[in-house]
Amino acid sequence: MLKEEVQQLINHLIQIEHVSTTLYLAMSAYMDRKNYTGMAKWLRLQSEEEREHMLMLIRYLSGKDGVVEISEMSNQPTDFGTPLETFQKVLEHEQFVTNAYRKAYDYVKQVDPQTVVIVEDFLREQIDEEAQSLTIVERLKLAGNSPSALLLIDQELGQRQNGTAVI
Repeated sequence: MLKEEVQQLINHLIQIEHVSTTLYLAMSAYMDRKNYTGMAKWLRLQSEEEREHMLMLIRYLSGKDGVVEISEMSNQPTDFGTPLETFQKVLEHEQFVTNAYRKAYDYVKQVDPQTVVIVEDFLREQIDEEAQSLTIVERLKLAGNSPSALLLIDQELGQRQNGTAVI
């Protein structure tokens, strides 16, 4: 059984992943409504990836005879602005997630070597999550208000397959 503090920490990470999956799903629906179907697909797949992260943490906690707590969430926004503004929010959120995993790592490395392994894996993955988001933001900045450039980026993001980023 995990120490109570470690169990609370894992539940906090579960909640962050829960928020992530619903946030990206809301963003996907918004982009779809705006006819950026490639961006919508990219965000939907990102939502699925975050859901899988949440499930991995739930399985870990359950496997350690821990109590999983899934908290109620507030509604997600329905408007995220321009594609650039939307992906800036994605980048900000990924930076928030990275910071949460950094704090978790700093704590568990002192008290629970097994939990360090799983937190370290997630922290390692955050390198790619932030890099992808930053690249998309930078490309959207380059595109500016050019409809053709935005549609090219949209098309490219729509080529993402499960588990693989295009950009």
